[in-house]
Amino acid sequence: MAGLRRPPLALTAVGALTAVLVPAAVLAVPSAAAAAPYLAERVFVETQVDSDGNGRKDRVAIDINRPASGKVPVVLEHTPYKDGLNDAANHNVDVGKLPQETSFVDGEVPLRPKPIRKSNLRGLMFDELLADGYATIAGQSIGTSGSDGCPTSGDMQEAMGAVAIVDWLNGRAKGFNASGGEVRADWSTGKVGMTGVSYNGTLPNMAAATGVEGLEAIVPIAAIADWYDYYRANGLVVAPGGYQGEDADILAKAVVKKGGGCAAQINKLTQQQGREHGDYTQFWKDRDFTDKASKVRAAVLVGHGMGDWNVKGTNYAKWYQALAKADKPRKIVLHRGGHGVPNHPQWRTMVSRWWDRYLKGIDNGIDREPRADVDVDGTWKKFADWPDPGAREVTYQLGARDGTSPGSLTESEPTGRQPQAFTDLGRSAKVGTLIADGTKPKDGRLVYLSEPLKANSRFTGTARVTLNVAVENKTAANLTAVLVSYDSSGAGTHISRGWADPQNAASLEKGTPLTPGKAVTVTFNLEPQDRAIAAGRRIGLVIMSTDSEYTLRPPGGTKLRVDPGGSLTVRLANN
Repeated sequence: MAGLRRPPLALTAVGALTAVLVPAAVLAVPSAAAAAPYLAERVFVETQVDSDGNGRKDRVAIDINRPASGKVPVVLEHTPYKDGLNDAANHNVDVGKLPQETSFVDGEVPLRPKPIRKSNLRGLMFDELLADGYATIAGQSIGTSGSDGCPTSGDMQEAMGAVAIVDWLNGRAKGFNASGGEVRADWSTGKVGMTGVSYNGTLPNMAAATGVEGLEAIVPIAAIADWYDYYRANGLVVAPGGYQGEDADILAKAVVKKGGGCAAQINKLTQQQGREHGDYTQFWKDRDFTDKASKVRAAVLVGHGMGDWNVKGTNYAKWYQALAKADKPRKIVLHRGGHGVPNHPQWRTMVSRWWDRYLKGIDNGIDREPRADVDVDGTWKKFADWPDPGAREVTYQLGARDGTSPGSLTESEPTGRQPQAFTDLGRSAKVGTLIADGTKPKDGRLVYLSEPLKANSRFTGTARVTLNVAVENKTAANLTAVLVSYDSSGAGTHISRGWADPQNAASLEKGTPLTPGKAVTVTFNLEPQDRAIAAGRRIGLVIMSTDSEYTLRPPGGTKLRVDPGGSLTVRLANN
């Protein structure tokens, strides 16, 4: 899938791992720190699921590198990418009508499919772990490469593939060699860590949410915690950044092993994912792990880029805050980059210390340090937690003196409360264009501006928008809100954005077609950020409809009205 179809960035190449490993073969490890012989073997671990419905429990293939003697803890990376990717055409997003409008057809307007490039996993396993007394395991997710079953794009069956490996390492599951002989992990201490980037980082979250005993620590990087927030947003069908038209079924088609015979299972994904409405159904509830944070036994070190619009920030924010509410051991590193490993100068050292603390029990103090390391516009800063506990919540009221001029954002009662209207530009609506010239009226958007800030400030956490919106001439519309920082000339810098379906104003689980001209109240979050804003700049909120980079793209012409009573709530800290 989008970033999940991109291979994770490697910390170091997996020099010792190969596609097929010889049991008990003595390997030479390239690391200069390695001084002892190492063993490698492939094992097939029996899970408790039958994802392909053939009447047999799926087995997942794992490739192990470990010291030749003694009991050791394990660092596991589980992946669906071992054999690269299949070609799979994304859904068309240029549609004639939006979902729940009369005669909606997904892909009604022809569009050439965007091919998915194949790539091979290199991984996050690195030789230093072996030299430091850890075993490393590269697992192959259910339905991919050498594992049985069918990929299910984020539900509990995929989680149980990783759980089975942890169980095997603790003597609770069976493992077999290629000849069918049973293999036991009598070399394992039973303490396991999991890590990875993107999909490979998502699987640790999923496994940890089951509460499996023995999974002591995870390091999820650019990882999903709620798959609804990857492919949907507040009732809208919303794509991962750069992969318009991807969805759960396309992801399964991309990773399924060749000749896997999983057409029926993947067709079920297509039928159940709900592109025709975007609602939060049982399909997505089965792929939301944030409500299971209380079950987590593992200490969690989150790494995520605030410029990652593939696995958008809602995933790390909801997951981390759920862990905080459950009072779990945790730490977060937020960098300014995109979909990949944090560029924190101490990242590798930090991860090594995390493993040592929670897999070996070494009291190195990492659990007593500030929980949040954040790159605030090029400068790394430490905070007691995240969002910054020192920030204050500020609510701005939306105001307007007439129907067309830029409106206001004020902490007190606005001086004007006039309704304002605009017309959706449809497929040509681009955020970068529509946030420009913030001090002037502009077709396709409304803009609301605060007074210039009196002091240097910082956004931290998740902004929230409430809008009273009516669609004048349709029963459905996209709704996009963009948080912007404006200078005195009206030039804008994109900070964050979010999306919502006004049809889901009353319920995320069931959208209701709109009555033309009748306003509904929609409240939704923008993607989280931690970003400085200098004194003298203005906070801006831009309201638009279609976002051609992320939402379905209908023709232009939908007319929207924003009535009085809206607000923008942000968390501001002193910079």
